[in-house]
Amino acid sequence: MPQVNLKLSSHDQQVLESIFNPLELSSIHPSVSVPCESELADVEPDTEAVRSSRELELQGVLLTEKGSLDEALTQFQLALNQAQRASVLNNRAQTLRLAKRDGEALDDLNKALEIASDEQTRTKCHAHCQRGVLYRKLDNLDAARSDFEAAAQLGSKFAREQLVEINPYAALCNQMLRQAFDQLQ
Repeated sequence: MPQVNLKLSSHDQQVLESIFNPLELSSIHPSVSVPCESELADVEPDTEAVRSSRELELQGVLLTEKGSLDEALTQFQLALNQAQRASVLNNRAQTLRLAKRDGEALDDLNKALEIASDEQTRTKCHAHCQRGVLYRKLDNLDAARSDFEAAAQLGSKFAREQLVEINPYAALCNQMLRQAFDQLQ
């Protein structure tokens, strides 16, 4: 079969790029700047209470990684007693999810997103991802989509992948277009 050489406008090329690479949010709107997740950070006040809370939170994370979930939850509570921080709530939610206490995890994620400031983009991104996963598990795809969209705008590649996964029309359209273009080549 002869190769077809198509002359596409810049806009048409961008549309095709967005279809074939749906994880690139800025392919149709190049002016939209999506940060890289590794660049996200949390800016918090540097007080003794926050420093103490961070240390206790880190201990909770390490205990979670070791599988000591009850001890980890105790550390997270101690961290929250020092300072009500969105990051602690987000990390405690992860431990609660591992302990199969999804309702409590959802409560922590809601509170984390409520108290997170605009300068806490890392925690907001992770909390939206976690809550999206929980909503997806609960078959609430509209809420999951909303959280994944928020996390994707903050820079989460995982959230962008989830958006593609939960959009069956986009997946079907991508498959059909790939087949059509394969036949042209």
